Amino acid sequence: MKTAMLLAFLLWQAAVAIEPPVARPDAMRFERVITMSTGTGQACAVLDAQIFPHTAPSLADLRIFPSDAVSNNSHEIPYVITRSESVTEETQTARILNLGSIGGKIVFDLEMPQRAYTEVTLKVDPEVHDFLATATASGFDSMGGSKSIALGSFTLFDLSAQHLSRDTTLPLAESTFRYLHVVLSAAVAPGSELGSAARFVPSMIVGAEVPPSREAQILYSPVAETSLITTVGRESRVLFAIPPRVPVERVSFQLAPGFKGNFSRDVRVTAIAQSEAKRAEDDRAPLPETVGGNILRVHATEAGREIRSEELGFPATLGANLQSPAKVDVAIENGDDQPLPIASVRLEMRQRKICFEVPGGVAALALYYGDPRLAAPVYDYDRLFAVSDKALVAELGAETLNRNFRAVPAQTRPFTERYPEVLWVALLAVIAVLGVVALKSSRNAGL
Repeated sequence: MKTAMLLAFLLWQAAVAIEPPVARPDAMRFERVITMSTGTGQACAVLDAQIFPHTAPSLADLRIFPSDAVSNNSHEIPYVITRSESVTEETQTARILNLGSIGGKIVFDLEMPQRAYTEVTLKVDPEVHDFLATATASGFDSMGGSKSIALGSFTLFDLSAQHLSRDTTLPLAESTFRYLHVVLSAAVAPGSELGSAARFVPSMIVGAEVPPSREAQILYSPVAETSLITTVGRESRVLFAIPPRVPVERVSFQLAPGFKGNFSRDVRVTAIAQSEAKRAEDDRAPLPETVGGNILRVHATEAGREIRSEELGFPATLGANLQSPAKVDVAIENGDDQPLPIASVRLEMRQRKICFEVPGGVAALALYYGDPRLAAPVYDYDRLFAVSDKALVAELGAETLNRNFRAVPAQTRPFTERYPEVLWVALLAVIAVLGVVALKSSRNAGL
C-alpha cells in the first residue's frame, strides 16, 4: 500500500513538473530580419498575412532575438502583439435638444459626446423616404452662447424610388464642439411621389449617432487580392484559397478607372473550411459560414444638390478558416443589372503589430517562428505595456528559412515530453489500484 502511494506521488510530481521547452532561435524554421530607424525605446512592426500559416496557433511561437543569438546565447526580447481597434468601442448617441421648425425648415441642437468626432448620422424616420435635404451645421461650446463656428452644408438623401441608397450622415472635419446646431431643409426627390412631403416635419428626426472618429477607426492589412472575377448567372464571383490560421475580417472592392455609374449591390462572403486530415474519398465538408454586406456608390446632382456617397467595403469576420485552409467565395448579387466593372477584390485583416523595446548595444534583431512545441510567452512587458505615440517604425524583412535551424531530435527530448499521455494513463491506473485496495481494506475492517 505504501509503495503504491509513493509511486502515485512520484507520478503526480512528474506530471506537474512538465514544462514547455525553452525557446531557441536554432530550433525555429523561419526567420525575418527586423529593420528600424536609429534610436531607443519602443518600436513596432506590422505583421503581414504571410506569417500566420507558418506559426503556431495564436502566434504562440513568435520570438525576437538578436540576429547573432545562436552564437552568443542571447536572451529573447519581450514583445506585445497589438491589434488595430477604434478608440471608441461603440457608436455613441447624441441627444437631440430644441427640436422644432422655423420658416419651413427643421432646426435642432445636438449634445455631442465629450471626444473628437468626424461624423454625425441623423436617424430619420424610415417611413420618410425619397427625399433630398440640405443640412447646415455649426458648432458651439456652451448652450445659449452667442459665438458659433460654421461647419458646412451637407446633402442628405433617400433615393428608394431609384433603387439607390439612403445617406443621412454629416461628414465633418474633426471637431470637439460640445453642441451642434443643425438647420435641415428637405424636399421630395425628383421622380418620387409628392405625398411624402407631408412628412417633412420635426418628428422625422428620431435620433442621432456619432461613429468613431475617422482618425480612430480600424486599420486593415491585405490578406489576399485578385482581379479574376467571373460571372455566374446573376452574380459576379471571386474565389480565394486562404492558408490555415490567416484571419479574414473585411472585404473591399476596387472599381475600374473611369467608371462613373451609380449602384447598390448586396454581397455574400462564404467560407468553407477544408481540413488537412480529410480523406480524399470523403466528399463531406463543414457547413459554410456566410457573412452579408452591401457596397454602393451614388455620385449625382439632384435638384441642384450634389450627392456623393461611396462604400466599397464592409467588415466580414470569418472564423471557419482560423485553424485550417479555406475556400472563400465572394458573390456580388447583380440582379437584372449589368455586372460591375470591378478591377480587384481584396480580403483584409485588422492590422496587427509586434511591439518591443529596442535594447541598447544590439546591432540587429530578427523575428523567429516555426517551433510548434512552444507555448505562448509570458512577459512582464506585456502586463505593463502602454502604446507610445513616439514609437519607432520597424519593418519585417522577407520570410526566409532559418540558416541556423537544427531540428530537435525526438529522442533527445524527455520521455514525459514525448509521451505525456502515458504518464497520465499510469497515474490514473495507480489511482484505480489505490481505490481497489482501499475498498478491500474497508471491507476487511468491517468483518
